[in-house]
Amino acid sequence: MRKITHLVVHCTAGSQKEKLADLLAWFRKLGWKNNGYHIWIDGEGKRHNITPLESIANGVAGHNSNSIHISYAGGIDSKGKPIDNRTDAQKAMLISVLKELRIKYPNAKILGHRDFSPDKNRNGKADSFEWIKVCPCFDAIPEYKNI
Repeated sequence: MRKITHLVVHCTAGSQKEKLADLLAWFRKLGWKNNGYHIWIDGEGKRHNITPLESIANGVAGHNSNSIHISYAGGIDSKGKPIDNRTDAQKAMLISVLKELRIKYPNAKILGHRDFSPDKNRNGKADSFEWIKVCPCFDAIPEYKNI
């Protein structure tokens, strides 16, 4: 059994109109054996369980064996720039999913993908100038601190 230490929030950096079949095809196109997420929330706020929680998903290199990955469709604007464009339905479902996972994994930290960026200045956090990715396009740590 895997020891889960992180619940990681992602965005797809794609369209909120993205379909599940397109997301799964994208993972295969990348040559990945496993999906990038365990749970995906579409633009309407519907939850899709795409990788069993017992299995490893390819969400954050070097941190997959101890993480559960949750993503929402979106995260970029019409020009491809990062933006927090979660719908109210997506926000509500993210909270619901994280509360459910918190019960199952009470000691796991809730982080955004970007929080795994290296802390080059060694101040104890990944600052915006250190981010390898902007994902999930909002600060998950304070947003979900009470879950």
